[in-house]
Amino acid sequence: MDMKKVLPKAVPALLLIAGIAGVLIFRHEQELSKRLTFYGNVDIRQIQTAFYSTGRIQQMLAREGDAVTNGQLIAELDATRYEAAAAKAEAQVAMQQQVVARMLAGSRPEEIVQAQARAREAEAALTDALQKQVRAQALAKEEYVSQQQLDDARTAVDTKRANLEAVRQSAELAVLGPRKEDIAAAQAQLSVYEAALKLAKQELADSKLYAPADGIIQNRILEPGDMASPQSPVYTLALNNPVWVRAYVPEPDLGKISAGLRAEVRTDSFPGKVYEGWVGYISPSSEFTPKQVETTDLRTRLVYQVRIYVKNPQNELRLGMPATVKILTGSAQEN
Repeated sequence: MDMKKVLPKAVPALLLIAGIAGVLIFRHEQELSKRLTFYGNVDIRQIQTAFYSTGRIQQMLAREGDAVTNGQLIAELDATRYEAAAAKAEAQVAMQQQVVARMLAGSRPEEIVQAQARAREAEAALTDALQKQVRAQALAKEEYVSQQQLDDARTAVDTKRANLEAVRQSAELAVLGPRKEDIAAAQAQLSVYEAALKLAKQELADSKLYAPADGIIQNRILEPGDMASPQSPVYTLALNNPVWVRAYVPEPDLGKISAGLRAEVRTDSFPGKVYEGWVGYISPSSEFTPKQVETTDLRTRLVYQVRIYVKNPQNELRLGMPATVKILTGSAQEN
């Protein structure tokens, strides 16, 4: 074969292959430049759960290692005192509601008729007293009755007249019904009792302890029979989805990352498995590289702490586990 004839034909093909290889290498280097690699440890968040009320624990419904969901009942106090207080508050509200209803309804027709009848009776009594006074005056002129008897007749008239005025006022009040001020005071008292009932019901509800979030019971601190209070934690709850990975970014790379960037997390415990995450927090201040993360030569370098939120549906990432973080600088988290 004549190499002089073949070589000119092969040169363009070789140049094409070299060009394609160069483009691929360039693109690969660009992709690598978009991925920043850091190292850190899994840092699971924790919650100290406690009762809002004070009392003796009746039952604990979760054990160490149990997975719990947000709103799940995990412990209860002896609620006898709180149930009694709620029952008392309910009775006070019911009583005051009847008082207010009676005032708003006003006087019953029978009460008005009764008051008017008493007024007529008082009028008749006054008429009788007046007649007796007239007779006493006539007899006094003839000196058939003493002055004392005449004075008694006049006093009886004054008494009956005053009684008639009082009875008439009572009849008018029966028609008008309770005063607006009395109704307002009764309604205000009802509001006080309703507020007390609301508080009693809340205290009764606080005798139950619910999980504040999804997680794993890490520590069961108290047991049934222990006295609980808002200052005494009952459980330690580990929030395991998402978890945090604390990594440390050197100052030259700080400008390449921002909150929301996608990240990939890998661990030695599960080789080849990638956990999806995103940058959730970047420290505003620098610090020296933690000794457990870097080598002796790098410990004196200033770095910035970064928290990577990582999805952990299978609970495979555990507290303190070393992790490798790759931040994808060209893509934001789509959540």
